[in-house]
Amino acid sequence: MKGKSRILEEYEVNPHTLMLKPVEYGAKTFTEIIEMEDVILSPFKPMDILKKSCEFFGSSYQGRKDGTKELIGISYKAPIMLNPHMSMFFFPTVSPVKSDCMWISHSHVTSYAAAENGQTSVTFQNRESHLIPISYSSFENQMLRTSSLRIAYSQRVSEMESKYTMKSFYLKNKTNA
Repeated sequence: MKGKSRILEEYEVNPHTLMLKPVEYGAKTFTEIIEMEDVILSPFKPMDILKKSCEFFGSSYQGRKDGTKELIGISYKAPIMLNPHMSMFFFPTVSPVKSDCMWISHSHVTSYAAAENGQTSVTFQNRESHLIPISYSSFENQMLRTSSLRIAYSQRVSEMESKYTMKSFYLKNKTNA
């Protein structure tokens, strides 16, 4: 079990990040960052951390959101590719403009099941389970949408690699003839 959470002013979502969870402290919203082997508290909202992390990896949040719309046609509660090379795909539990929006790492979810009161119990790769305030069907839909995004991105990369690998193959053989 993880110890007491520590507070960090600076944080970028990374391959160990499982979830960004809003936590109310008085009138302010902080973020409880759940990692594989750590729990961190940030004085910033989950959306602020996510936006800063998008910028850290060379894009704006809006750019990542636009990319999702281009690849799979989804703009509402859109999953995002934070860093596709590191398999960092995250999805929101509710509309990202809502203060109770959590962000979940698609890669770290190993299983999920319906729980009481319309919630979903989610088990992550570190074998920890968390109760998420989202219905099972909505959670499953977000998982499927994020899978679609990952597949669409992979297909685009494969098409490009195949197209240009064959082109260089033909060019190489033409000059050697």
